[in-house]
Amino acid sequence: MANGFEQSPQQAFYVATNGSNAGQGSATAPWKTIQYAVDTVAAGDLICVRGGVYNELVTITQSGSAQAGPILLQSVPGETAVIDGTGLPIPDGQYGLLTLIDASWITVQGLELRNYSTASTANVPIGLYVTGAGTQIRLIGNHIHDIHTTANGCAANAFGLKVDGTRAPQSINQLSIHGNEIHDLTLGCSESFSLDGNVENWEISANRVYDTNNIAIGAIGFEGIAPNPAFDQARDGAIRENTIYNISSFGNPAYGNEYAADGIYVDGGTRILIERNLVHHADIGIEVASEHAGRTSSDVIVRNNIVHSGNSAGISIGGYDSSVGGSLRVDIIGNTLFRNDQANTGSGEFQIQYHATENRFINNIVHAGTAGYLVNAFTTDSSLPVELDENLYWLDAGGQAAWVWQGVEYASLAAWRSASGQDANALFDDPEFLAPAGFDLRVQPGSPAVNTGINLGAGVVGTSDFAGNLRVMGGAIDLGAHER
Repeated sequence: MANGFEQSPQQAFYVATNGSNAGQGSATAPWKTIQYAVDTVAAGDLICVRGGVYNELVTITQSGSAQAGPILLQSVPGETAVIDGTGLPIPDGQYGLLTLIDASWITVQGLELRNYSTASTANVPIGLYVTGAGTQIRLIGNHIHDIHTTANGCAANAFGLKVDGTRAPQSINQLSIHGNEIHDLTLGCSESFSLDGNVENWEISANRVYDTNNIAIGAIGFEGIAPNPAFDQARDGAIRENTIYNISSFGNPAYGNEYAADGIYVDGGTRILIERNLVHHADIGIEVASEHAGRTSSDVIVRNNIVHSGNSAGISIGGYDSSVGGSLRVDIIGNTLFRNDQANTGSGEFQIQYHATENRFINNIVHAGTAGYLVNAFTTDSSLPVELDENLYWLDAGGQAAWVWQGVEYASLAAWRSASGQDANALFDDPEFLAPAGFDLRVQPGSPAVNTGINLGAGVVGTSDFAGNLRVMGGAIDLGAHER
């Protein structure tokens, strides 16, 4: 999916803090408020917002068009326009500093959105909010921070960026969220950045999300956001090349002292690709599950990602409890998991929970810390929750290797293989990372990971490794996220 449009703007208008809405909107007679600008321009127009602080809520209900081109709202190049929510209300109980309602052909680029907060569970502040239905929406290079709820409990919610597809069959589609920086959020029970309801054909790429107290990126379904349950899933999307770190719910009043915040969370989504992301120092690196009984996240590919130094599991599939949903047909291929479960939760590097069905875990490097848990399939609700093979396992000196199958712990690869019937071609050997102390998790030329994977086809393994190199070289594929 492209991250921009080809059309040149038909007309450029300007906004400045010292402008006047009685002016012409020109560079020499700019308008004063962003809201006046978005209400006044037409399809194909460009709104250039000069640097400065704008203490206003902005709502976009107009649309560009395929014929005339998008409406483009951006900071003047080299300057930063700041939408600051200090002291502003939260209309309708849930609103954004910048809100798009049933808008299409819109690009928002290079803005800073900050300082929007509540102390009430009745209000939900959002940095950038897209809702209703719409197409061809680009959110590029924005900086969102300091969005807070200080209320207690799981009725407290705030979001940095939120997309809700609230109509059916009309969806939010052809959506690109690229190159944004999102940080310093106090979220209660919500996500830093989420897609929910009837949202399809989307890409979340090259964003940086950090220093928040709940989930970084979520693709969600079955929450009743869309009026028709058949359309109530984020679907047919990609989460790629994002950098996510310092994500933890520990100390969040909604969770207490639980390590429950995911770097990337698919909760009821379907047909989603998660690739080439770096997630570190999160609670759970990547999780694919459903919080709704009888529902699943399905047909998800998790490939060529690096997850390290997490507090709990590196990658987790299946529902967190027997009363919720699970995961179906999730392929976890060619990832590198390194020294997760730093808080010694017992979750391990790869965790398999409830209602996991027809999943695969293949070609991964799994290097545990001294906690030692490599794979943890602790439930007994499925005789075959996942197929595992061609994985390379190792752990730090001083640890005791542990694999768990059907709730029983095994201390050797041979015992694990015998009990589970899995990992027939797995190895227990040092992957020989180049510089693990500095988290350079490429492998050395003589590593047992080199050329020992199984090529499942480009549709599964991808065409590029974590670093953008060819995923398959000379007909062979390496284990882990890097191809040598």
